[in-house]
Amino acid sequence: MTPTDRRAALRVGAGLVAGGAFAAACSTSGSSAGPSSGASPGSSPGSSSPGSASTAVPREAGRASGPPPAASPSAVPAARAFPGQPAQITHGPRDRPRVALTFHGQGEPALAEALLGEAERHGARVTVLAVGTWLDEHPGLARRVLDGGHDLGNHTHRHLDVNAMSEAEARSEITECAVRLERLTGSAGTWFRPSRTARASPLVQRLARDAGYPHVLSYDVDSLDFTSPGAPAVTANVLRTIRAGSVVSLHFGYADTLAALPAVLDELARRRLRAVTTTELLS
Repeated sequence: MTPTDRRAALRVGAGLVAGGAFAAACSTSGSSAGPSSGASPGSSPGSSSPGSASTAVPREAGRASGPPPAASPSAVPAARAFPGQPAQITHGPRDRPRVALTFHGQGEPALAEALLGEAERHGARVTVLAVGTWLDEHPGLARRVLDGGHDLGNHTHRHLDVNAMSEAEARSEITECAVRLERLTGSAGTWFRPSRTARASPLVQRLARDAGYPHVLSYDVDSLDFTSPGAPAVTANVLRTIRAGSVVSLHFGYADTLAALPAVLDELARRRLRAVTTTELLS
């Protein structure tokens, strides 16, 4: 990212804050290139307990300490099966003018709040796949996502290479994040996306299904924002290949993404493509 791009991104972020973005208050892509192909900003090495042998998400054993949250004013949707869709979804129907912008949920909460606010000002709804350790550090963001009308899902607990793990380790990564989502929202989330990979292995697909996620959510458009290429490059990466039904991979925690989002949303509107949650994309 050039100094000019970074200054521009920071000016955009400052303007969003002044405009009330905060008041409204990841896995890398399939390519592992770039400085952020490891943990995204805000990630924590953390630790997780061995996975349960049960095929259901543990409701109490792995529950984080502390008092239970206040009851949600409305039911939080859980994951559900979409008949006719594969176990690993990369895009939605191509015959409807809708796309899904999906964000790997990790990084500075201020940028996350600003991105959500910008999407909402454009009438867009997005999908956030949250990392468990990020939820531990910023639990209020789970409700912020849902209160904005967005989808919230599971992006593993520690944002490690889940495909490279043993069965017990991978199960724990999935269920630890699911438990946190359920504790914070009453649901284990609407989607699961594997960490550090664009596609889940057959083992990880099975473990996700065991944990209550009928589908793994992948994508067909990679913004490559985690490589910090500059806002114009992020915009071009998205708009070059996006089309009806596309699922786009983006990340919280990157100034380039925040700076690129208004231009992306404006161009989608010009093309008459509506940014919706993944649930709406497939419904």
